[in-house]
Amino acid sequence: MSAGVRIVPTSVALPSSPGAGSAGSPSAGSADVEPYRPRRESHSLFVDVRGLRHHVRSWEPLASPAPAAPVGPTVFLLHGWMDVSASFQFVVDLLPDDWRILAPDWRGFGLTDRSGADAYWFADYLADLDALLDALAPPGPVDLVAHSMGGNVAALYAGVRPRRVRRLVNLEGVGLPATRPAQAPGRYAQWLDELRDGVALRDYASHADVAARLMKGNPRLRPDFAAFLALHWSRRNAAGRFELLADPAHRVSSPLLYRVPEVVACWRAITAQVLWVFAAQTSERMRFVHTPEYRRRLRAIHSLREATVEGAGHMLHHDRPDEVARLIVEHLDGAPRP
Repeated sequence: MSAGVRIVPTSVALPSSPGAGSAGSPSAGSADVEPYRPRRESHSLFVDVRGLRHHVRSWEPLASPAPAAPVGPTVFLLHGWMDVSASFQFVVDLLPDDWRILAPDWRGFGLTDRSGADAYWFADYLADLDALLDALAPPGPVDLVAHSMGGNVAALYAGVRPRRVRRLVNLEGVGLPATRPAQAPGRYAQWLDELRDGVALRDYASHADVAARLMKGNPRLRPDFAAFLALHWSRRNAAGRFELLADPAHRVSSPLLYRVPEVVACWRAITAQVLWVFAAQTSERMRFVHTPEYRRRLRAIHSLREATVEGAGHMLHHDRPDEVARLIVEHLDGAPRP
């Protein structure tokens, strides 16, 4: 364990459905929706690193009928922007019981401390991941499964610390469209405007309203999944309303352009075996992945396999946890499973 890192295990149970008459009571039209009940319960670790208390959700291996059976691998799950670690629960419940699974909340999301700054910097996620792996994982390469922003972090990290990553499953962490230097003045101006004017996240009257908002954003989301996520994505504030567990400062645009040559240089340094997973019905803003320019980017990764999940949008771990879990097991086990 690295110096300055403290791990505090804390038992947490899935919150029960809010009682009738409380501020969190289901609203009309959703009163009969019970939150999804996990097959594997998680507990929390709190890790003090880089000046912040980081929350890490842990799913320990389930009891084996054979006491001497070897323990499976440790796998790290990295969530996306405006998401939380509990978002992987539906996939975790379909992964092998002997795997130890750890999923941090990125800084300013979920139960991890907010930075206290008025904006967030992408490089901090790489440094946080590096420190968390030092604290929680034994020396040597680890397996990473990462979604969206988490996938972008993981792919860069795998090139910056190639000896630390054995295999990577990247779920729609595809990067961003190429930028041009001429965009820089406008980008800096937008950043300054947002810092001056401030940013805010809306709040909601109940957990049920949070769930309804999640389903509006993703029509494929099952009602019981939405009810579960609402419990972990929001908390009651001093005014009795429910606010998202995310620092509003995350909504401040980055002033920095997305520099494709730098990203590709990191991808070229990856030595891990990589599975790049696309969603067949992903959002319009992700369609640039079908361009020849993007295909040229992917050629930088030496050991790359691709897969596409049908019947799923960008939140493919919510839409098709069965297929996502199958692909993860196949890739991390190193051999297809029936």
